[in-house]
Amino acid sequence: MIKMILKGVMMGVANIIPGVSGGTMAVSMGIYDKMIHAATHLFSEFKKSMKILIPIVIGMGIGIVALARMIEFMFARVPFQTNLLFIGLIVGGLPAITGKVKGKTIRLSHILAFLIFFALVAGFAMLGEQEGTAADLSFSMVNVIKLFGVGVVASATMVIPGVSGSMMLMLMGYYNPILSEINSFIDHLVRFDVPGLLEGCKVLVPFGIGVAAGIFAIAKAVEIIFERFPEIAYWAIIGLIVASPVAIFLMNSFGTITILNVVTGIAALALGAFISLKLGEE
Repeated sequence: MIKMILKGVMMGVANIIPGVSGGTMAVSMGIYDKMIHAATHLFSEFKKSMKILIPIVIGMGIGIVALARMIEFMFARVPFQTNLLFIGLIVGGLPAITGKVKGKTIRLSHILAFLIFFALVAGFAMLGEQEGTAADLSFSMVNVIKLFGVGVVASATMVIPGVSGSMMLMLMGYYNPILSEINSFIDHLVRFDVPGLLEGCKVLVPFGIGVAAGIFAIAKAVEIIFERFPEIAYWAIIGLIVASPVAIFLMNSFGTITILNVVTGIAALALGAFISLKLGEE
C-alpha cells in the first residue's frame, strides 16, 4: 500500500511539471498496465481495481497538492538539479520497457512508431516553450464547460505515456491559473476559510470532474491498443520516454550552469534513476 502511494506521489508530481508525463512516470514505476486495467475494469472487478486505484489516487493527490509549492521552490532555487532528477526518474524506467521487446525482431512498423511518437513529444515541447494568454477563471456556465473540457484533454494526455498534461495546460493557457488555484485552495484549507474554499471549488470541481472523465475515456482505448498491437505500443512508449528528456530541456529553465551544479546535477540524475528502478521493482 505504502509503495503504491509513493508511486502515485511520483505520478502526481510529474503531472505538474511541464514536459514531464504522468503516464511515463507510471510506466517507469511499473504500474501503468495495472492502472489501465483497473480503470477499464472498475465495475467488473470493483474490489481488485479499487485496491490499485485508491492508493495511486491518494498518492497523486499528495504529489499534486502537498508538493506543488515544494516543486515550485525547487525549480526556482535549483532548476538544473531538479530537471535532472526528473530526467533520472523517467529514464530509470526505460530498462523495464526495453525488456518487453528484447530479443524480438525489429520491424519497420516498430521504427515508425518510435519515430512518430518521439517527434510528437518533441514537437509539443517546441510549441509549448511559452505559455499563451492566461485563461479566464471567473465563474460562469461557459467557463465551467471550458474547465470540464480542459480537464478531459489534460487528463487524457496524462494517461498517455510521454505526453505531458501540464504541457497541454500550458499550451491552452490554463497551467499557471490552475496551479495558482490549487495553491490558493491549500491556503484557504489551512485557514479553514470556507468562503475561499467554496470559491476555489468553482474552478477545481469542474476541472476535476473533467480529469476523471478523461482518464476513463482514454484508458479503454489504450488497453485495446496494447491487446492488439503490443510490440508497436511498447516501441511507441520507448519513443515517448526517450523524447521526454528532450521535452524537459525545451520546456524548462536550467538556470546558471556551474561545475558544482553539474556535479550535483549528475548526483540528482543518478538518484532519480535509482528511485525509479527501485519503485519499478515488483
